[in-house]
Amino acid sequence: MKKISPQQAGFTLIELIVVIVILGILAATALPRFADLGGDARAASVNAARGSLAATSAMVHGTFLVKTPAPTTVNLEGTSVSIVNGYPSAATVAGGAGISSVDYDIDNTTSTIAKISPKSASAAAKTAGTCSVVYTDAAVGAAPNIAADTSGC
Repeated sequence: MKKISPQQAGFTLIELIVVIVILGILAATALPRFADLGGDARAASVNAARGSLAATSAMVHGTFLVKTPAPTTVNLEGTSVSIVNGYPSAATVAGGAGISSVDYDIDNTTSTIAKISPKSASAAAKTAGTCSVVYTDAAVGAAPNIAADTSGC
């Protein structure tokens, strides 16, 4: 029978078990960091909607300022956006911003306020407004208020 020299020997069972245990410990400590990225995604979605509303508001206001006579509506990529005090109305700003009811819940039941929340936000967060962006119509001589709250996402 031929003897195996120490240079040809593989890993022992104990060494393999130790490596597996170490990998398990590393995985267990790293898992919580990556377990719930849904909240971060919802917060990013709210911030993206806020940015889209701000950009739409600026575009409509710019169009309002340069056209004579001042328009009452602006057409943005096939969507008609009504103008209130030189800025988009809360009733039509979401459509002009490309925010659709496929991805967002859009509550513009009051004529001067639009509340937009991601579909994946919890009902409690939507009701409390802690995972949403709120667009309030512009007052005379002022810009609209666009406020995002991601504390409950």
